[in-house]
Amino acid sequence: MLKSKDWFLGIFFVSLVMGCDSNRIFDEYQSVPNAWDKDNPVAFRVTPPDSINPYNLFVNLRNTDNYKYSNLFLIVELNYPNGKTVKDTLEYTMANPDGSFLGTGFTDVKENKLWYKGYDTPFIFDESGEYVVNIQHAMRQNGIVDGIQKLEGITDVGFRVELSTTN
Repeated sequence: MLKSKDWFLGIFFVSLVMGCDSNRIFDEYQSVPNAWDKDNPVAFRVTPPDSINPYNLFVNLRNTDNYKYSNLFLIVELNYPNGKTVKDTLEYTMANPDGSFLGTGFTDVKENKLWYKGYDTPFIFDESGEYVVNIQHAMRQNGIVDGIQKLEGITDVGFRVELSTTN
């Protein structure tokens, strides 16, 4: 009898945790071992459930205290199923003026949920099929033309799609 009770509690707990994130459509991370090489974009394959509803798109990052900068430049490329490509260069603030990192987390790893699309106008996946999102860093040091080849302090890169609750 105890085993069935434990099983029921386990199922209940999993349902409770998953139910708290009902707007999530896609949420995936990829680890960046050692350092993020600027020539190795992180790719995500997303098949949205429809081409009618508006969505919010996010780049998710985990960084440690080894991240040496207060901002982050990314190049995000969105490839549509029909071959159309939209490429955006984005800048995000990663730290407060006092140097403390933004993001959530109680350890030296901070998690950042960064807006990509959907924050100012609704984003609709207007084609059915698979979309490919490529994310690469575009960091440079002041006064140096060539970019930083290996960006330290980023441990994971993620991509998230949520159903928009505001149209």
